Amino acid sequence: MKKRIQKNGAQRRWTLTELHTGLETFYQQHGRYPTATEIDAYAYLPSSRSIQRQFGGLIELRKILKLAAQCDLRTGEHSRNRALNINRRAHTTEREVYEFLCSHFGKEFVHREYFFIDDRRTRADFFVYENGKGFCIDVFYPKDKKNLIGCLNSKLHKYQDTHMRTYPIIFLEMNPDIDQTMLETIIAKKERKLLTGQHLMSWPVFKEFCHSRLPLRIRVDTASR
Repeated sequence: MKKRIQKNGAQRRWTLTELHTGLETFYQQHGRYPTATEIDAYAYLPSSRSIQRQFGGLIELRKILKLAAQCDLRTGEHSRNRALNINRRAHTTEREVYEFLCSHFGKEFVHREYFFIDDRRTRADFFVYENGKGFCIDVFYPKDKKNLIGCLNSKLHKYQDTHMRTYPIIFLEMNPDIDQTMLETIIAKKERKLLTGQHLMSWPVFKEFCHSRLPLRIRVDTASR
């Protein structure tokens, strides 16, 4: 649980010595200093918001403490490695989804990078031609619940226009640590609801959904007999 020492009903101010100790402890455990999100979940440091109020932010605190590691983790080697890992994971994840879709619906009925209009920007990752109307898929891999909510809000904004809702759209969440029960809880609590035809699914639930849909090639084969 987050360590928060109260005094007279108010949150106390952390000393530089305590903050330095907490940051160094994290560094010894992980080989690097924490990001703002990691600080919020770390028992031996205050919240990132408290650091913002008291010192002007995490970057400024690192500078004040003269930490040897790079102060701004949004730049430099850490940022490059993070971007590389995200891109590699995205490629692996989309390939897994594509191979599954092809195996069930047939490669000729799975369209990668489906553009809604010809602006080369408003696109879904996949469009599947199947026995119904067909559906779009937007794949993402949130690192945690907080990141998931941010991603979902971004997608709801992206897919709000009428031309982006011509077909059902499935927001496919691929983190195995976030199950459908958690997704349903998030949806129920959100003020901004999913629109008609929009669905948020985990990978296991999505596969069940696909198996419930009749591949178009079956209908084509049956009609030709």
